Amino acid sequence: MISPCIVGWGHTRFGKHTERSIPSLIEEAVTEALSRAALSPEDIDAIFLGHFNGGFVGQDFSAPLVGLAIPALRTTPACRLENACATGSAAIWAARDSVASGRVRRALVVGVEKMTERTSTEAGEILLRCSFTEEERSTPGGFAGIFARFAQAYFERYGDQSDALAYIAAKNHANGCSNPYAHFQKDLGLAFCKTASERNPYVAGPLKRSDCSPVTDGAAALVIANEARPSASVPAISWLSATQVNDSFPMSTRDLTQFGAARLAWQKGLRDARITLDDLSLVETHDCFTIAELMQYEAMGLCAAGEAARVACDGSTHKEGRLPVNPSGGLKSKGHPIGATGVSMHVMAAMQLSHMAGGMQVAKASRAAVFNMGGSGVANYLSVLQPL
Repeated sequence: MISPCIVGWGHTRFGKHTERSIPSLIEEAVTEALSRAALSPEDIDAIFLGHFNGGFVGQDFSAPLVGLAIPALRTTPACRLENACATGSAAIWAARDSVASGRVRRALVVGVEKMTERTSTEAGEILLRCSFTEEERSTPGGFAGIFARFAQAYFERYGDQSDALAYIAAKNHANGCSNPYAHFQKDLGLAFCKTASERNPYVAGPLKRSDCSPVTDGAAALVIANEARPSASVPAISWLSATQVNDSFPMSTRDLTQFGAARLAWQKGLRDARITLDDLSLVETHDCFTIAELMQYEAMGLCAAGEAARVACDGSTHKEGRLPVNPSGGLKSKGHPIGATGVSMHVMAAMQLSHMAGGMQVAKASRAAVFNMGGSGVANYLSVLQPL
């Protein structure tokens, strides 16, 4: 079987792009990715678009938008993938499989979302459809209310973790200051993140605004190929393992104090890569809400159940710590344009492993993991990456 590798990447800045169209965002990310890969549009055999939509924009059939953005790709086979907040990783998985099979030599993956055309209330209602609506559609607070339920369950079992959540928010905002692609590039400080205020009100349950990733627009792109071109401006990045584990859809069927399927994904992914957590240089993980990152520390094996607050507060996950987590600023600072998120996370990891991450760079980065989670901890994707 062919071993697929990442040979190019591109990324727009995430933020509020009121005057820009989806094709405009796609064009920027794709042009950059093809340039880094030293490829032309004619070299691409297939396109895989990650686009959640769900009503954020009126265009439901979106796979041809890549060909609209780059006219030389208008006849290239294209399809759209969707898997809630892990939509970008679903597109990457499909592209990897097509290259590994030998059917496709070079695949273009694009993740894109425009969310800011909707109000915050409308966005929350759209995102709530990523939950099991038969049981959860009336959850107060929209999708933030879903993760507030995780927070409340965790707090009930292990005590109030609000300070630990504030440490995570402050860390990721500080990291985001070095990320030129981030929606927020401001160090909010620990005191602000700890304190409820008019500028930082409670949104749902114990979650404040500083605990929630922003509604945002943006695009990211990868070129996945069966080999790198010698003329490429970036090194090829390969997968040591690629894992997907699903969990039960209704939250009523799960223990809300843990991400059980995420834990299984991490165990399998590390086992398949034949490494341990100590062999990783960094992790880009899915901090849609700070409680998600806190609980993921336990899922990845950084600590035992109920001990994540210690990890959050002792510096272990800082850029100079035992295992840097979200040196890009994560979704919390960088933004969470649903379809683009998984692709963006892989771009951030590839930049680190290529030692091209600028102010975000983790010293001597040699292996990275990307964990992208869809819905209420249901679709769990883990990539373990290293330079080819």
